[in-house]
Amino acid sequence: MRVVFFLLFSLLLLSGVVSPLRDIPHSSCSSKLHEHQHMNSSGVHFTLHHPRGPCSPASLQELSFSDVLQHDVLRVSGLTSRLTTTKHRHRHRASSLATNHPSLVSVPLTPGSSLGVGNYITKIGLGTPASYFSMVVDTGSSLTWLQCSPCRISCHDQSGPLFDPSASSTYHSVPCSSAECSGLQSATLNPSACSSSHVCIYEASYGDSSFSVGYLSKDTLTIGSSPALSGFTYGCGQDNEGLFGHSAGLIGLAKDKLSLLSQLAPKLGNAFSYCLPTMSSTGSLSIGSYDPSHFVFTPLVKSSLDNSLYFVKLSGIKVGGKVLSVPASTYSDTPTIIDSGTVITRLPPDVYTELSSAVSNALSKYPSAPAYSLLDTCFKGSAAGLAAPEVVVVFEGGAEWNLATRNVFIDVDDGTTCLAFASAGRVAIIGNRLQQTFKVVYDVANSKLGFAAGGCG
Repeated sequence: MRVVFFLLFSLLLLSGVVSPLRDIPHSSCSSKLHEHQHMNSSGVHFTLHHPRGPCSPASLQELSFSDVLQHDVLRVSGLTSRLTTTKHRHRHRASSLATNHPSLVSVPLTPGSSLGVGNYITKIGLGTPASYFSMVVDTGSSLTWLQCSPCRISCHDQSGPLFDPSASSTYHSVPCSSAECSGLQSATLNPSACSSSHVCIYEASYGDSSFSVGYLSKDTLTIGSSPALSGFTYGCGQDNEGLFGHSAGLIGLAKDKLSLLSQLAPKLGNAFSYCLPTMSSTGSLSIGSYDPSHFVFTPLVKSSLDNSLYFVKLSGIKVGGKVLSVPASTYSDTPTIIDSGTVITRLPPDVYTELSSAVSNALSKYPSAPAYSLLDTCFKGSAAGLAAPEVVVVFEGGAEWNLATRNVFIDVDDGTTCLAFASAGRVAIIGNRLQQTFKVVYDVANSKLGFAAGGCG
């Protein structure tokens, strides 16, 4: 069915049968959300919600924890594929087919190797007058997109109505000849296509088989009650399927020029920060200036594997004050990214083995429990009931991330808690469980990552 949708939508768009949308121009939780969404001289500020939290505007509560972990496996698989597959494998012939044989053009039928969706949610306003939508926030993706009416092929269930471009006086579609259309290859790792009326078609595909296909568009972006950016470039989705919960779409915060960060950077500065909340708290996302005095920093490093993701270098891990006995090369030989959408932190295999052993030795008085999905270091009881050793992650330059027990362990059911780390394949990932309740700043302009405890307070 998914293949049929892709093929049908592609043929309809490119043949002109489906025309572009327009070529020319819980009460207390809700009040908190609108109160904290705003724009001021220091930047734009969003309220950020855990998708299964009580105030999430687009709940993913129908997913069991085992489902969450399976989604996590798929996301990591997509990341690994993206970072270890040669660029030649991402080439498609959509542009040449569109020019010479319009009836034969289709977007790729198999999932792309770009990243899966993140799993923290905020709201943005779009259009004139502004309508507000619950969006997934993802540091591993570039293109922002949301579901649009009329949904030509397939739209997943979302909280609230779809965005209606015909109701916005500032909406317009992006032509195929534009620089933004040419930039889709970099932003999505998929080529653009072109409708018979010369409107740019995007495809955003993810490692977990989720995808969005539609028209590249521009409109006014609003934060709170203030217009933040006119001519904001995003995708107006017409075929959207996968693990997006009840969100309207996805906000891309990677470094590509089409991301929300890059589009706001000339006005606000090339930096953003967030605090990822627990299910019982509320977090924040800010784009713009920040106070560096509160943070410990490590460099953001460049990698030839990908220009848009956020790479860091690990140099060690301490358990109970003792450094794991792992050669430095074990860390440096594995590329490491920090990602808001991966739940469980992945470590180089030898590092993970040593961490698991050190934690198990420190907790030897607690009965062990069977493995749970990808989590294989488990104990009977809850994380709150453990006298857990302190775990510190050390980064290049000596920056130390001192983790609380809630960052190190995760309760998988009423009677079992597990180490919230797993063995990596060819890519290590600093996941969002490790990051929860810390303030994390991505200072892209100065190529550094900062973190500080107590960020959600």
